[in-house]
Amino acid sequence: MAATATLALPQRLTLAEAGATLARLGGELARQPDATVVVHAGALEVFDSAALSVLLELRRRLLEQGKAMSVSGWPRRLEDLATLYGVHELLPSA
Repeated sequence: MAATATLALPQRLTLAEAGATLARLGGELARQPDATVVVHAGALEVFDSAALSVLLELRRRLLEQGKAMSVSGWPRRLEDLATLYGVHELLPSA
């Protein structure tokens, strides 16, 4: 069975924090040898659609490396937003 790494989204992830969050998580991804990455979203309290953009960019980077990604701890509002935008199926639940 392939090893799994876990990354965590911050408590606040809006457009203002998206760039820094993506840089931090991207750096963590670069150091992960694991084939599967779970991004934990449970800490998110303040967010906007930029949170989905960050998740989709992380997914794109991982797919380029032949890795898989899933999301755990979906806040209900974020899950609803992903469904509304038609991207929920691209971000499977862990």
